[in-house]
Amino acid sequence: MLIRNTVLIAFSIVMLFSCSKQTVDNNNNGGGAPASTILNIAYGTDAQQQMDVYLPAGRSTASTRVIIMIHGGAWSQGLGTRADVGVYVDTLKKRFPDYAIFNIDYRLFSLPNKNTFPTQELDVKSAVEFIYNKRGEYLASDKFVLVGVSAGAHLSLLQAYKYLTPVKIKAVVDFFGPTDLNDLYTNPGVIPPSNITAIMNGTPTTNPTLYQQSSPINFVKSTAACPTIILQGSADPLVNAGRQSGALNDKLQIAGVPREYALYNGKGHGDDWDSATFFDAFNRIEAFLRLYNP
Repeated sequence: MLIRNTVLIAFSIVMLFSCSKQTVDNNNNGGGAPASTILNIAYGTDAQQQMDVYLPAGRSTASTRVIIMIHGGAWSQGLGTRADVGVYVDTLKKRFPDYAIFNIDYRLFSLPNKNTFPTQELDVKSAVEFIYNKRGEYLASDKFVLVGVSAGAHLSLLQAYKYLTPVKIKAVVDFFGPTDLNDLYTNPGVIPPSNITAIMNGTPTTNPTLYQQSSPINFVKSTAACPTIILQGSADPLVNAGRQSGALNDKLQIAGVPREYALYNGKGHGDDWDSATFFDAFNRIEAFLRLYNP
């Protein structure tokens, strides 16, 4: 679930960092609120509970849709932060210039047993609630889309399917996210089962309820799950295409939930995705969100 520097190379995008906490684009010829970037906004008391906010010009609570970006990194300390998906945010800003984008961090697991599950799930829930409650301040609507990468896709799916209040997610974008943690433990691929045991504070046998409650696939219902686009490499060594993404796609289809499944032949866990693959993926995302979050 680690996609750090390799994705930067694949996208070939230069990330720009600002040392200021807020920047405002005053070139707003269309009137209304100017574009604004607000960095390091706290939604909790822990240092990892922060987000960066990118607000478009001319926004309003009636029309400005929201994208919440969730990074990967095996849910673990030292393997991922919101900075790692800065290239995704940059692309989303270009593709969806009228969206407000929130790039969030969450508390990460570290040995021996700090921030075990469901810490990450609850942080995403808190971040979504924080953004929802700040709609008036940010001038954004309640049309929320979640975009997650790897472990972040797992958290996006879990939030979208499991929590219907205070806001029902309109659509979710899943970049090769785990969907069934029981299966991830039983058929781990290159992920040692001991890693899953540590994060989940037990095995599926010793802690079955947590595994069940932490698996998005268990919350797929026609009345709960939202439109979902799944982007997956067929040769992913970390998240098995058939048992994870494919199984989710099948269950969504049976439940009658709108979905799209893009399976990229021979591609792995994002590290070997070239520019053409990402370009196709974002073309699909753009068409999907135009349809399901108009």
